[in-house]
Amino acid sequence: MNSSNETLFSEKQRFGQKWIWAILIGANLIFCYGVFYQVFERKSFDDNSMSNMQLITASVLMFLLTLAFLVLKLETYIKKDGIYVRFFPFHLTVRKYSWDNIQRFSVRQYDPISEYGGWGFRFGFLKKGMAFNVSGNKGIQLVLKNGSRLLIGTNKPEEASETLQKLKLGSNVNY
Repeated sequence: MNSSNETLFSEKQRFGQKWIWAILIGANLIFCYGVFYQVFERKSFDDNSMSNMQLITASVLMFLLTLAFLVLKLETYIKKDGIYVRFFPFHLTVRKYSWDNIQRFSVRQYDPISEYGGWGFRFGFLKKGMAFNVSGNKGIQLVLKNGSRLLIGTNKPEEASETLQKLKLGSNVNY
């Protein structure tokens, strides 16, 4: 085993917020009821009388959205040669951000709504760059040498900061 590039920090995150799951499950139950009521009971489910096909299509799309939230996973690894990130299923393979391409970084607190419009695979407002986040309000902020910015959400900010400091890269911590 090659220990010269061992993993010094790792984190795997999923969408676990109860309010998200309550909305998704609630919407799926409403659509299932609507399909049963309209297709099998042959009664109009809503005042606008969606066609059976439209209702079934909307139900399938809602189910697929829920399935997407089940498989979404943010993986972060800090190694001696850089930071590795994969936001599955958007990234099928891990993306490497080598220290040679990183101008500066910090572990910081941020506002997911005002800076990035929420959680997920996001594009920030006012030159904030991209964000990969699934929960919380702390992250590893990278500024690359080409000027682009990337925020990687973390639920382990202290551990990420300690790991970066151990690498003698000098992390700024702002949380």
